[in-house]
Amino acid sequence: MSDVADWWRTSIVDMQPGRIELRGTPIQELIGNLSFSEMIWLMVRGDRPTADQAGLFEAALVSAVDHGPQAPSIAAARMAVTCGLPLNNAMASAVNMLGDVHGGAGEQAVELYHHIDQFDGPTSAGLDDWISLRGKIIPGFGHRFHNPVDPRAPRLMELVTIAVEAGACSGRYAEIAKAIEQQLAHRKGSAIPMNIDGATAVIYAELGFEPALARGLFCLSRSVGILAHAWEQKLQGGRNKGPTPPKYLWTFEADPSFR
Repeated sequence: MSDVADWWRTSIVDMQPGRIELRGTPIQELIGNLSFSEMIWLMVRGDRPTADQAGLFEAALVSAVDHGPQAPSIAAARMAVTCGLPLNNAMASAVNMLGDVHGGAGEQAVELYHHIDQFDGPTSAGLDDWISLRGKIIPGFGHRFHNPVDPRAPRLMELVTIAVEAGACSGRYAEIAKAIEQQLAHRKGSAIPMNIDGATAVIYAELGFEPALARGLFCLSRSVGILAHAWEQKLQGGRNKGPTPPKYLWTFEADPSFR
């Protein structure tokens, strides 16, 4: 049976009839003793955060739960419900909307911070190198709705400062993010402040999460808003509600290749 038993290998869970251990601890010892955010950390990382780390981590998770029905993921959840789908299908439809453009900026911002940190030269040169490799859009800075300031970012950065003072993290990536912000303002001639993705990326980088996990954690966070909106839509009712009211139709453009 070794070939069957070894088909999957995991250090996350050890389970036998009557016993469940997660990362080496019986589940009954975790229930009631760990917060949900601490449980996420334990499952993903395999260790436990300090109280200050846990507080900062939870702040990042809380900050990104929702951004209203204009966000494609939230709209998808609500539309799915009006098509008769149950909550789990609505949530899956919504999470599948979280890709490189909508939902991926946090991961990209962590990658940017790592790039600047490892670059042998000033921030300005590191930023130019990033642009040459990844394009002119700088993830984590500026917001199409919250101009000039995304209200979530300053609060998160304030909490990062408190965490640094408490020894929960080094502050290295916070300084990199601030240097990027200053460099962008210098280049554009006006402020391009950090947004929610840039600020949560600072936290995840400071706490040692790999870039790909920043997107996964965003999905967990946004799932809370997705569930809330899906449930609200279910309570409100409505059938087959598309992205716009029925009286607003799309623009039709004739394709000259079909004649």
